[in-house]
Amino acid sequence: MSEVNRLNYLKLALRVFAAVFVLGVYPLTVLWPSGWSWHAGQSEYLQMIIAIYATLGVFLWLASRDPQRHLSLISFTIWSSIAHGATMAVQSIAHAQHLGHLYGDVPALFLVAAVLGWLSPAALTLQFGKSAT
Repeated sequence: MSEVNRLNYLKLALRVFAAVFVLGVYPLTVLWPSGWSWHAGQSEYLQMIIAIYATLGVFLWLASRDPQRHLSLISFTIWSSIAHGATMAVQSIAHAQHLGHLYGDVPALFLVAAVLGWLSPAALTLQFGKSAT
């Protein structure tokens, strides 16, 4: 894949993930609670998670304009998705009532990390103190 195509697909992926984070997380918790909501009903925990992901979504949308200038945000999205997904996977396996998450939000977070990592390999190797340019 050419670098121009990779950059265009990265911009698109950032916008899609941004839209899902801003507009899709809450409906998923309502429509498929066993795969997306860790507590019954609208808990304080869920409201915090929705707020965090909505905020991340707004910033991913802004980053989609010029992803090369926002590698640290893309890197954070990749690595925090892996950490969050891995933590939830362990918790899902340890607590049988949460097994549905292995088919819902856990693979969704790994998908976000995989797609962004593939489209932005520089974000995978971002080093502290190094400039993106």
